[in-house]
Amino acid sequence: MTLAFPQPVRLLLVDDHPLVRDGLRLRLEAVPTLEVLGEADDGRAALAWLQARDERGDALPDLLLMDLNMPGMGGLELAGIVHERWPQIAMIVLSMHDNVEYTMQAIRAGARGYLLKDEPAGEILSAIEHIMNGRNYFSPAVALRLSQGSLPTALLSPREQDILRHIAQGSANKQIAQALHLSVRTVETHRQNIKRKLGIEGQAELVKFAVEHRGF
Repeated sequence: MTLAFPQPVRLLLVDDHPLVRDGLRLRLEAVPTLEVLGEADDGRAALAWLQARDERGDALPDLLLMDLNMPGMGGLELAGIVHERWPQIAMIVLSMHDNVEYTMQAIRAGARGYLLKDEPAGEILSAIEHIMNGRNYFSPAVALRLSQGSLPTALLSPREQDILRHIAQGSANKQIAQALHLSVRTVETHRQNIKRKLGIEGQAELVKFAVEHRGF
C-alpha cells in the first residue's frame, strides 16, 4: 500500500492490551515512513511519557493511536488533556463502539479520527494518511451516523468553542491568546483545528461562520 505523507510520522500507541499494541506496531512499522516512538497501557502512562519527552526537549509524536476504554484513565480523558496541552498532536480513537455519542465525545475531546476495531488493518493506514494530510477520518459506519447528527459546532472542544466566540467578537490571535492565557501559536493551532472540523477553508469564511453562529 502506497501512502502519501508530508513527512515521516511518529506515533504513540495507547492500549491496555499488549497483544493489540504488538499487532499495531507490527503493521505500522512495516511502512517505512511510520515510526512507533513508544507505547503506554493507559492514559496516565501516556501523559507521563509525553510530559517526560517534552521536558527533555525530545521530539513528540505526531499522532496518538488510542483505545477508548482502558482501566484508570481512558481515551476520552486522555484526548482532552493532550488536546489542551499539545494541540499539535493528532489523535485517532480505536473503539468497539459505533455509538454516535461516543464518537461526538471523542471529537469534542480533540480526536481527528475514530475507527472501529473490527475494521481491516489497511483502514488504520488510510486514516493516518488522511489525518497527516490535514483531514479527518472516520470509519464508514461512523461517518454515516455523524452525517445524520447535530450542528457542526457540537464537534468542537470547549477550548475551540471559546476561541470561536472570540473570533465572532473580532478578536485577533494575540488578543485571544491573552484572554485565554495561551500562546499565539496554540491559538493558531486551534484555529486550524476548528476550520478542519467545520470544513472551512479560509480565514474570512471562518470569521463569517463565527459571526453567524455566535449564539451556539
